[in-house]
Order: sequence, then structure tokens, then C-alpha cells
Amino acid sequence: MDSSGIHRPRNVDWKRAAALLYGDWGTSKAYVVGLAFLGPVALSGERKFLFTSGYHALPVIFAVCVLTALVAYNYVLVCRHFPDGGGVYSAARGQSRFLAVIGALLLVANFTVTAALSGWAAMVYFGVPSNYIVPATVALILGVGAMNVFGPKHSGSVAIWLAMPMVVVVLAVIGLSIPHLTLANLDHHYAPFKEEWIAFTGVILALSGVEAIANLTGVMKLDPGATMDNPRVVKTATRSIGWVALEVVIGTSLLGWAMLSLPKELEPEILARYEDMLRFLGEQYGARTLGPAFGNMFGIFVGLVVGLLLVSAVNTAIGALIGLIYMMARDEEMPRSFCRLNRHGVPRWPLFTAIVLPVLTVVFSPGLNSLAGLYAIGVVGAIAVNLGSCTFNNRLNLKWFERGVMAISFIVLFFVELTIAKTKPDALFFACCVLGLGFGFRGYAQRKAGLRTLTVSEEVAAHVAPESVPEFRFSLAPGQAILVAARGMTPVLRFALEEARLRKGSLYVLYVKELAVNLLGPLQPTGRPRWQDDPQAAEIMYAMLELGRQNEVPVVPLYVVSENAASTILDLSATLGVDMLILGASHRIRLASLLKGNVATEVAKNLPENIQLIIHG
Repeated sequence: MDSSGIHRPRNVDWKRAAALLYGDWGTSKAYVVGLAFLGPVALSGERKFLFTSGYHALPVIFAVCVLTALVAYNYVLVCRHFPDGGGVYSAARGQSRFLAVIGALLLVANFTVTAALSGWAAMVYFGVPSNYIVPATVALILGVGAMNVFGPKHSGSVAIWLAMPMVVVVLAVIGLSIPHLTLANLDHHYAPFKEEWIAFTGVILALSGVEAIANLTGVMKLDPGATMDNPRVVKTATRSIGWVALEVVIGTSLLGWAMLSLPKELEPEILARYEDMLRFLGEQYGARTLGPAFGNMFGIFVGLVVGLLLVSAVNTAIGALIGLIYMMARDEEMPRSFCRLNRHGVPRWPLFTAIVLPVLTVVFSPGLNSLAGLYAIGVVGAIAVNLGSCTFNNRLNLKWFERGVMAISFIVLFFVELTIAKTKPDALFFACCVLGLGFGFRGYAQRKAGLRTLTVSEEVAAHVAPESVPEFRFSLAPGQAILVAARGMTPVLRFALEEARLRKGSLYVLYVKELAVNLLGPLQPTGRPRWQDDPQAAEIMYAMLELGRQNEVPVVPLYVVSENAASTILDLSATLGVDMLILGASHRIRLASLLKGNVATEVAKNLPENIQLIIHG
């Protein structure tokens, strides 16, 4: 629900959410398997490697799959506790706005490299010659960006239609490779733990896309019994994350095993084709099963399906980048100019940024391995900030073992992020550039808005913190009923008339004639008392009726003879079902107030909570 109280439509069921998630997360297999064989560290700009994981990469692939499953479980918990959107920005904002901005900027880096990496990989799978990959990728990003000038429309649904062919392709490659799976080619002479850990961090981008599911919870279909005011999306989120995670974990493991089941004579060719490993596996196992001609045709089909899904991932990343920057601008973390829309409703500067950043990333990156390093530092950082914020958020009702699993995941990802920053200077430089530019724009935006950073004590901060301010629900609906009690033409009548006119409601004017004598027998009145017969009451009622007519306010006179004015006011307020009761301040002398009591005090003690009480002085 947004700040205006309007709920976004919740029309995304678990199948659609799973397809949207798979459009990003499922594409990780297109480059993770090949990078696992390649090795952990490439010297800058050169095709020389400190070492290649080669045929002892299977434990690294399995370790990444285990971590992927662990992170998937954590994001089920995140989606449970953030049913209105549990991305890193939302989760971290409850702890600190500064931390939320860090997480959001890491997501900016993530989406930037997602667009660049997916576009690069798509060109490789389409078979574009290596000399033309950079200009072709730039042209693809510019083309997708140009389409987003007119708004996303239904282009995001393309990923849903391409998810199923991708699953079929993965199952087909695995099915063709099953008769040939073997452990005979595995190299059991493993490198030292340091190098294995670096290799592990090099393929950690198998986690890519998992952050997207947390941002979808605000539009997911509610669980049975849940309401818009008390939303729950546990079943929807669990099923969508569970099925996609199962496919990613099992698919990546089996495809990695299939790659390592190829003869060692093909190692040079595997190293050369690490960028389009799925297509290479399709060619090899298709040829081994049904002949070389089928292998070539099947490889082309695999390249086409995977390439199209990667193109869709470029579009999704650019759209997500536009939305993220625009959201930060709406939250006053970016300049207000970033909120300006074109005539198609698309933010201009976020669109420009979402195109320029991926283009520059492609131009200045030497290859897919370099882009993978830039990708990992963004996605791992964003996930670590999200899980860390949830781990230390005591307001989340997490069980002890759930918080423990989340803490362990956070610690592992934290050290992975440090390792990437240490071993990949270009990735660290890229992240620092994004964070530096982001905080520079944030500082400029806050200064333009007149905001200043002050250091205050903890006691002062506790009093001005947003969570310390109660949530007020405004009651400004037209047609409200107001009851005013008065004993003369006092200012309280004018105030009540103004309130009734502003609220477009009706005004009950009550005059209580106090009678402190019990009339018994034949002296007890038998007729209904009339305000027209009371000069003081008549003066008030005639005047208020005329003022009500002039100001288009319905005025209803009420006249009661009572021994207890407070109880009469309470009874009429409840009987008429008024929304507001207005009383004038008492001007009695202290002795009279002490002897007879204060009407306003008695009314305030017993008035129902759903009726507002205003004492006008």
C-alpha cells in the first residue's frame, strides 16, 4: 500500500512470480558453468589465468549450489516478513536510511552489470564474432533502452513466455548427457583452500536474480484468509522461490557434471567456449547421441532460446534500474529532477542513466569474466545487506534457528564480498564509483531540499524518530454528524458551524435545561418540552437555523430538560451516533464547579472512544 492508502493490485500468482524470477535467476546457468571451469582470477585485460579450475571444479559448483539453496530459504523468510515488498531498500530502511541507500546503490551496480552481462552473453549465444560483440552489445542495450522510452507496457511478460523453452532446453541437454555422465575425468588434486575459496567466489553469481523475488511480494496474490490490511504471501513466495531454486540448483549441478564428463582432450575447446557453455554442451551431447548434424542444429536452437531469454533479461534489468532510481528520487534520496516524466510516463533521467551505465560498462570491460566480477560484487553486496539488516532487526518475529541460518548466510556472503573486493580490483573500483556517484547525487538532492545532517543525542533521536510518532488515520469523509452543546450564543457555536461546513456534515445543536427540582404528582409535566417555549433556547436555535441556511449546513435543534447535563449529552451522543462532540469551556466559579461538578470532565470520562471530543475555549 502506498502513502495515499491505495493498494496495488495483487494479481501475480506463484506461477507468474516463478516465471519472472526464472527470467533472471534461471539465466545464471548460461555463464556460471563455464566460469566454474575457467578458474577464479583473470589478469586484467589478458587471457592468462593464475590457474584453471578445470576438471576439479565440481566441488566448487556443488558448494555454490548449496549456498544458492540456503539463500533461497532465507528469501522465503524475507518475503514472509515483508509482504509489501522486501527488497534490500525496504529491508534495510527499517534499520538505517544510510544503509538502505548503500543496498540500493549496490542494486544499481547489480542491474547495470546484469544488462551488460546479459547482453554480452546473448551476443555470444547468437554466434556473433568476437570482434563485433562489444558494438553489438552496445547496439542491443541502446535498442532496448529506446523501447523503454515508451514505457515497459507488457514487454516484461516476454520473460514468462521464454521461461518454458529455457526449461525444456536445460532438461534436453541434461537428458542427452545422462548416459555419458562419469566421475572418471575428475581431477582429485585440488588447489589450496585459498585458491578454492577464490574460485568459489568467482562463480557466486549463481545467486543473481534472487533479490527480484523480494520486490515482487507487493503484487503477489494473498494467502487464503489474508486481507489487504493484514497481507500474507507465504504460500505464493514459497512455491515460486522453491520451484525456481530447485531447478537452478539441480540444473546447475547436473550441467556442471555434464561439462566435466566431456573427455579431457576437449579441455582447450571448453576453455575457448566457456562463454556459451550451454550451447557447447548441446552441440557435444547432441552429436554423441544423434550425430554431428543434429548436434549442430540442436546447438543453434539452444543458442537461440538462451540468447532470447538473455535479451529479455537486459530489458528486465533496464526496467528495474529505472524503477529503482525513480523510487529513490521519490524518497528524496536522489535529485527531484529524476522524478520528471516524459509524455509516456517514463522518468527521463533514470532512463538515461539506465542506458548509459550499462553501455559504459560494456565498453570498458575486457570480457565476460571481467563482467562476472563486476556482477558478483553488486549482487552479493545487496543480498548481504538485506540478510544482515533482517538478522539484526529485532522487530522481525524470527525463530531462533531462522535467525541463526540467516546470520550464517550473512557472514558467508560478507566474506565473499570482501574476497571479491580483494581479488578483483576492477570490481571494487566499479562499486566505489557507483557508491561515490550515488552518494554525491544524494548529498546534492538533500542540500537542494534544505536538509542538513545533525548529530543529536540518543534521547533526542528517540523522540523524533518516525516510529515514535503514532499512526494517525484522518477522518475527513463528508457526511459526518457533529453535536454541539451550548448554553448561550458563545463562540463554540460558530466553531461547530465552521466544522460542519468544512466536513460537509450535519450539526446537532443541543440545549440542556437543567432542572434540579423533582416535580411530583400533578405538578409533573406531561407534554414534551419545546425549545420554542424557552426564550433562551429559542434565541440560540433560531439564530443557528438561519446561519445554517446561509452556509448550507443542515442544523437540527435538540432541547432536553434534565437533572444531569453530562449523562444527557452522553446518551444523545451515543443514540445519534455522532462523529464529533463539541463542548464549550466551563466558566463557572470554583465553588460552583466543586459542588456541582464539571460537565466536560464527566463527559470526557465516559464518552465512547469512537466519538471525538473537542472542548472549545
